[in-house]
Amino acid sequence: MPIGLVSDELLERELANLNGSGSINTNQSEVQVIDIPSRGRASGDNNVPDSLRKIIGEDAVINGRQSALNLASSFGISPSSASAYARGATSTTTYNTPSKSIIGHINKSRARAIKKAGRTLDQALGAITQEKLDYTDAKDLSGIAKDMSVIIKNLEPPSENESSEGKNSGPQFVIFAPQFRKEESFDIINVNE
Repeated sequence: MPIGLVSDELLERELANLNGSGSINTNQSEVQVIDIPSRGRASGDNNVPDSLRKIIGEDAVINGRQSALNLASSFGISPSSASAYARGATSTTTYNTPSKSIIGHINKSRARAIKKAGRTLDQALGAITQEKLDYTDAKDLSGIAKDMSVIIKNLEPPSENESSEGKNSGPQFVIFAPQFRKEESFDIINVNE
């Protein structure tokens, strides 16, 4: 039988050669359609767009984890995925290898917030004048300045010089002290001259 489109007559002749009956069996009880399981995501399990990952990660850094969890839950995203997005990862399996685009967006948002807090800190420090120190209570202005410096410190990524414990990992010295041995512990060798 040739490959390609064939007429019904040619199909019936070939089927007759195969099963010997000469007619096509169209009994519906013998016909069964089997669905092959599809690979990949299940039906209705959509991939989270990169833009939403970036927004959730930014929200976690700027407004805190709880705000990011609330935003993620409104879109049906799990808390573990929201934590991964806050670190710049695309999923929980890539938690330790962040996506460059997501971490770049998060760092830009962090830099904008640090810049804004820095401007506010400069304005608060500039508003503390000698006259205000002499005649008014400057506690409010110093409190604003302190709050802005804390915001900047919390938003800045940890420096490379700090270890995981937050201590400076400078040079370390290890000193070994030899043990003193008594003369009696050595072997005696007699030598004739």
